[in-house]
Amino acid sequence: MTFTITVEPSGRTYTATENETLLAAAIRQGIGLPYGCKDGACGSCKCRKLSGTVTHGPHQSKALSADEEAAGLILTCCATAHSDVVIESRQVTEAGAFPVKKLPVRVLQLERAAPDVMIVRLQLPANDTFEYHAGQYIEFLLRDGTRRAYSMAMAPHVKTDVPMLELHIRHMPGGKFTDHVFGAMKEKEILRIEGPYGSFYLREGTDKPIILLASGTGFAPIKAIVQHMQHKGITRPVWLYWGGRRPQDLYQDAWIRETAASLPHLTYIPVVSDALPEDRWSGRTGFVHQAVLADHPDLCGFEVYACGAPVVVESARRDYAAAGLPTDAFYADAFTSEADKIQG
Repeated sequence: MTFTITVEPSGRTYTATENETLLAAAIRQGIGLPYGCKDGACGSCKCRKLSGTVTHGPHQSKALSADEEAAGLILTCCATAHSDVVIESRQVTEAGAFPVKKLPVRVLQLERAAPDVMIVRLQLPANDTFEYHAGQYIEFLLRDGTRRAYSMAMAPHVKTDVPMLELHIRHMPGGKFTDHVFGAMKEKEILRIEGPYGSFYLREGTDKPIILLASGTGFAPIKAIVQHMQHKGITRPVWLYWGGRRPQDLYQDAWIRETAASLPHLTYIPVVSDALPEDRWSGRTGFVHQAVLADHPDLCGFEVYACGAPVVVESARRDYAAAGLPTDAFYADAFTSEADKIQG
């Protein structure tokens, strides 16, 4: 059986079967609903159900609590329709989103940027166009049928000798894919990817000042957004806060300092939470999302783009709303690991 899904206030409609989630059906038909992990772990796809009946599959309470569900909120990544449904999602994109493709890629270069961070550059097929928004991500299609998602750390306009993508991959000890990246992976290895995915990219057409918030390798899509702004000549005031446990976690600190020096509207604030004496760190300390509030206690006129560990993203979402940030001005991409997805 097929049902009609209507997205307000845009009025966009699409169809969903009783056997697919609202999000999967939207992606299949080019409807750009917001989402992150697609596994009921991060809450990025949360929206309000205005009418209709849905059933939720497994999900974490931190992504959607029982009280939120009772109040009419749903997770489109694990909700299936049992009738025509109307949802409210102000982040839905226009028709004509970039098509999702499956592509072979070749490992072009591996660069150890930090003890636990590898910059992986992938060569794209020369005869196939891969289009995406700066800030979106791709998924690796592993041989056993599982997938691993990573944001692209390069805006699509960046010119290189060969068509390529840049990814920033953190080593998760015991992780099937990252153990391979930091162990057996070699240049020229062939992998398969699918994308682009995600609704994490810069919304244009406004002059609101911007907070870019990154923790760890959450810097990857933030870097792509900065490159996009530089390319488009966007001069909205921007504050980029990048947090890590130690200075070495800010693995492209020199790049962003150099870039900020050429962009007078961009202010860069690195924040370190657990510096050791030998680090000789003299900059900002503490939690990175709280550094934003220390500098900007009233966020009512801002847009925030936050990417990184789920605890950072969710803390920012909660605390920034209390500081006046409108709900629809907070854009997020939480980096959920397999451990995050299986936690209750």
